[in-house]
Amino acid sequence: MQLFYNPEITNNTQQVTFDKTESRHIVRVLRKKEGDKIFITNGFGQLFTSEVIIPNDKKCLVKINHIEDYKKPWNYNLHIAIAPTKLNDRLEWFLEKATEIGIDEITPIICEHSERKIVKTERMEKIIHSAAKQSLKYHFPKLNEPITFNQFINSEFNGQLFIAHCEETDKKSLKSELKPQLKTTILIGPEGDFSSKEIQQSLEHNFIPVSLGESRLRTETAGVVAVHSVAFLNE
Repeated sequence: MQLFYNPEITNNTQQVTFDKTESRHIVRVLRKKEGDKIFITNGFGQLFTSEVIIPNDKKCLVKINHIEDYKKPWNYNLHIAIAPTKLNDRLEWFLEKATEIGIDEITPIICEHSERKIVKTERMEKIIHSAAKQSLKYHFPKLNEPITFNQFINSEFNGQLFIAHCEETDKKSLKSELKPQLKTTILIGPEGDFSSKEIQQSLEHNFIPVSLGESRLRTETAGVVAVHSVAFLNE
């Protein structure tokens, strides 16, 4: 099944016109013709079954025939706040794999030791959308705008709170601390790790320091391990 994405579709939408890029893919690559089915999601748990009306490779028009509402396939809420990696492709790899596994919210956080201070979310959104469509997800994760660690840590939180860092301090295993079916927020630091000040700030805001295993992990690997740990616990 080929899944398309349009965040503006609602229960009241009757017809959808695809942009030039997607229209070309539908007509030229998939060779869809008048009367063929097209499946669309708005990323909010709905699947729209549509029918091609005008198979134009610049403005393909479809009509909505059927709407299905789907519950989120995972029974928890996971928010990962992760420092941008020096190389974009590493962060993009995390976004792709986290989306495939199952995640609700992602916030890029700029830390004291971050080598990358400027993050553009437009391409990040495309990576997430592509991964969600490929893995047939009808619930897309929310990508927040980048903020500083200080701004993030002073936000309001609820649920389980964890910070994964590499300092030789008293830390517990993430898998031993996680509880199923809860809202969970996990902080993942940059290549140079969180600063001592940032770790202390997190403790003051009730974040529990955790280890993701014996190995020292890259930022993007740590992020995926955290996402998978939560998903595995809730299976």
